[in-house]
Amino acid sequence: MLIQSEYLRIMRVISNNLQAIRQEIQEKAASFGRQNTFIRLVAVSKTRSADEVLTAARLGQRDFGENYAQEGVEKILALREKFGSAEAPLVWHFIGPLQSNKTRLVAEHFDWVHSITRAKIAERLASQRPRHLSPLQVLVEVNVSKEASKSGCALDEVMPLCRLIMTLPGLALRGLMCIPAPTEDFAAQRLPFARLYALWEALRQAGLPLDTLSMGMSGDFPAAICEGSNLVRIGTAIFGART
Repeated sequence: MLIQSEYLRIMRVISNNLQAIRQEIQEKAASFGRQNTFIRLVAVSKTRSADEVLTAARLGQRDFGENYAQEGVEKILALREKFGSAEAPLVWHFIGPLQSNKTRLVAEHFDWVHSITRAKIAERLASQRPRHLSPLQVLVEVNVSKEASKSGCALDEVMPLCRLIMTLPGLALRGLMCIPAPTEDFAAQRLPFARLYALWEALRQAGLPLDTLSMGMSGDFPAAICEGSNLVRIGTAIFGART
């Protein structure tokens, strides 16, 4: 456990950062003509301690994103004891690459999965989701930058995968996610986000019940909001630089 002085320092940092990020999200949305759009903020808590997550939760943050199944489950269980009786429970998003041997952990403990890239993973999550839990909310990750080093399915694979997910019990298809190649140029940042938005809209026009577009992280979320994101995944700008 953190000593009291260190805990208070961390709380001040996270409080100031959360307030600044929430305000910037609202300001960017308004500047791009999206002031009436709800944009969900997922605080990326990978490698962060349970105390840091608890601090953010006590400041009103409810959605948290984890990249590693075992680490995420440990925090979920730790925070359930401290925050399990809250009227507004915490919502846990798995946002990292998902291997077959980790699907059971994710299916049994998380609320959302952002990184489905192939049928096998979707089928395993569906079969391993406990029936007493609500359906796992899922997104298909798309490789919009067409990088060999990036995870995500190709554009022409998205529709078949989405239609398969819609047939699986225990899963609820919600939308698409991407992690584009990093760049600091705002115009360049917009291009892959615009590509994913166009695909998302095409799928919606084809009758798929999509309502979530997970785009944007600490370094590019303004460009993502500009191009239609309604869920941003932000870690460093909330919790500070990782040591």
